[in-house]
Amino acid sequence: MRVLITGGAGFIGSHLADACIARGDEVFVIDDLSTGTLANIRHLESHPRFHRTIDSVRNEEVVEKLVDACDVVFHLAAAVGVKLIVESPVRTIETNVRGTEVVLAAAARQQKRVLITSTSEVYGLSEDVPFREDANLVMGAPTKGRWSYACSKAIDEFLALAYHREKKLPAVIVRLFNTVGPRQVGRYGMVVPTLVAQALDGAPLTVYGTGTQTRCFGYVGDAVEALVQLMDHPDAAGQVFNIGSNEEISITRLAERVLALTGSPSRIVYVPYTEAYEQGFEDMPRRVPDTSKAERVIGFRARTRLDDILRAVIRDITSRRDGVPEAEPLPLAPIAELVS
Repeated sequence: MRVLITGGAGFIGSHLADACIARGDEVFVIDDLSTGTLANIRHLESHPRFHRTIDSVRNEEVVEKLVDACDVVFHLAAAVGVKLIVESPVRTIETNVRGTEVVLAAAARQQKRVLITSTSEVYGLSEDVPFREDANLVMGAPTKGRWSYACSKAIDEFLALAYHREKKLPAVIVRLFNTVGPRQVGRYGMVVPTLVAQALDGAPLTVYGTGTQTRCFGYVGDAVEALVQLMDHPDAAGQVFNIGSNEEISITRLAERVLALTGSPSRIVYVPYTEAYEQGFEDMPRRVPDTSKAERVIGFRARTRLDDILRAVIRDITSRRDGVPEAEPLPLAPIAELVS
């Protein structure tokens, strides 16, 4: 197929581009490089089935031409990371809502299948764990900037489902839960690469809040495999799917695992949310997906264990610091053999 990936120079988007190239697709990427980087796709630049466009998904004319050239659209372009969201709420809302509107309108005019990546953030302050796709979303107050991201992505979902119902657009929605792996950076508040970089530096590992909050960290290869399968599955259109790991861990315990795997002498320090982000910042105490729906439809299971993911991130950050470029894309298979 001819595949369009918006946000294709980003962390997940670049791995998705690798997977599509590997299976024989022709890949078109659009990215404005606001959070993505050309380094993520440099190894694809000379490939005859790879094409990139440096522009915004809010550029209707460019998006229209790219959608016209392709068979399917993976829409990953979005403002990402808690730090960026809190500091730039206008950019977050405009990028997420307007960008998705442009992509969906172009896809609907040409009846091109589209997959929208959403986020576990849409569950907000819900305590109904594990989170199911049909559960209520519990948003925080609009005075709390943190929730602008969750609300913007929820609007994306409503819009995609409206296009499906009203205009028969074959749209699929995937809520990703804390996806991590090589190429991810901590610049925008991503916790795993931040902790790994601090450990490798011998610097204190900063844990925000009490550290008792729990998350489930899934490997990017597992997530990408699920995205490809859901795009291909005829029964996925008009539905929402959780994709992530069920291996729950507290952030304090995560920091301890990073220290153990790096052999770092660093210590853990706790930083109040008000110092890290903003006054009145709210966080989810637990974030655990129910992935049984994706398991029923595509046989999805998160196959990669957390320690293996952490080893892969440690190796990736160490290699980049040593100036060793990534020459090959990561396989979609479990990565235990890569980190032994």
